[in-house]
Amino acid sequence: MAENAVQAQYRQEFIAGFEQRQSLVRHTVTTEVEIKGSTAVFLVADSGDATAVTRGLNGLIPARADDLNQYTATLVEWHDLVRRTRFNIFTSQGDGRRIMQETTMGVLNRRIDQDIITELNDSGNTQDTGATATASLDMVMYGLTILGNNSVYNDGNISALITPAFHAYLMQTKEFASADYVNNKPFSGQPMSYQWAGVNFIVHPNLPGKTTSAEKCFMYHRNAMGHAHDAGTVDVAVDYDKEQDYSFARASGYFGSKTLQTSGIVVMNHDGSKYAAQ
Repeated sequence: MAENAVQAQYRQEFIAGFEQRQSLVRHTVTTEVEIKGSTAVFLVADSGDATAVTRGLNGLIPARADDLNQYTATLVEWHDLVRRTRFNIFTSQGDGRRIMQETTMGVLNRRIDQDIITELNDSGNTQDTGATATASLDMVMYGLTILGNNSVYNDGNISALITPAFHAYLMQTKEFASADYVNNKPFSGQPMSYQWAGVNFIVHPNLPGKTTSAEKCFMYHRNAMGHAHDAGTVDVAVDYDKEQDYSFARASGYFGSKTLQTSGIVVMNHDGSKYAAQ
């Protein structure tokens, strides 16, 4: 006969697992939400680096045409569907329906970021900081200089997506870690975001090559990347099917991204292997 009957206490409030649950990137690019059809066309207009001219010998001012370029982002439908039987929810710990709703939105938000990051990492975006190295003040200034040489002005619309390892190296740089240099107030609702040297730094957990000696971090201007997202079709449904006795949560969205100006994107080749878990 047992002398003690042990009782297990199960916490009903669930604890969120470690994963990215919101988009960290969408606010850093040019977005278009008023969409009809399967594509969104972005117009990039400039003078084509024209220079001022003097009046011609015939007394007329030579005319020119503006440089107009259209870029098309093709929308793709993306979905995430999670399903649990009523018995599963009844016998499981925590609020099963709420868990489904929160995780399905997290999946869709990660897909939005991946869509933009994949386009930033496109093979056509060939400007980079050269050989792989660890993050430093010099690397950041190198990226800004490349943009500056392309007439991409540091007007507050330049962002840098960096890995946790890149961030770790910057935190050991006095110009970044000191409150005398960096405005450490995060963006509204954006974790791990900093403004330094006029650049909006965002620590992102899902950049290409993370934890390796070939991490890809990106510095870019808002006008260099377009993202089409039909806000009217973003749909989150949580419901119950009486016939089959199950609950489900589904998140759906139509979106697509397109590079608009390669001159406004720099790839920072970073070695983050030192800070990979052993």
